[in-house]
Amino acid sequence: MKSVLALSILTAACVLHASDATLTPAERTHAIQLLEDSQKEFLALVDGLSDAQWTYKPGPDRWSVGETAEHIVLAEATLFASVQRAVDSPANPDWETKTRGKTEFLEKAMVDRSHKATAPEAIQPHAKISREEVIQRYKEQRARAIKFIEETGVPLKEHTVDHPFPVFGTLNAYQWLIYIPLHNIRHNQQIAEVKTSAGFPQR
Repeated sequence: MKSVLALSILTAACVLHASDATLTPAERTHAIQLLEDSQKEFLALVDGLSDAQWTYKPGPDRWSVGETAEHIVLAEATLFASVQRAVDSPANPDWETKTRGKTEFLEKAMVDRSHKATAPEAIQPHAKISREEVIQRYKEQRARAIKFIEETGVPLKEHTVDHPFPVFGTLNAYQWLIYIPLHNIRHNQQIAEVKTSAGFPQR
């Protein structure tokens, strides 16, 4: 099940080409919009859930809403750390060749849940974080990411870090940054799937 937000980003992706390492106004605006829209969607999806709804699992190998939310929070911390590692690294003279087409690829691949992936152990949920802490950490981390992209003057596209999954390869700091809301959107879809599953508690 694809959200309206997931579909809308596909249209925007085709206009965000630039060979200059400095962010264009359109790229900065697009990143902010993704961060804000995915946050709004996530918070709406988890608002007002009972404990039974928060912890309900559609199957033994499926995550609950709470587990999915915890994963989003753990992943965002790791992804923003990758942004920071890229920014702190020397400029990559081959950045354009290494990262060409990756923004568009991310915007299509990340929101397509027909292709499943197994999360690394470090960002798998283990129900060790309370619901209140999950939401608090989510809001704090998202505010940090938005502040960063609003204020940074770093030419993000020339600073790169390799992704551990070969399918993504080398990503630049801007791509790592938009990975955060794209990953969020992917799992917003997962939360919506749980909430519409047959056994989801009515309250």
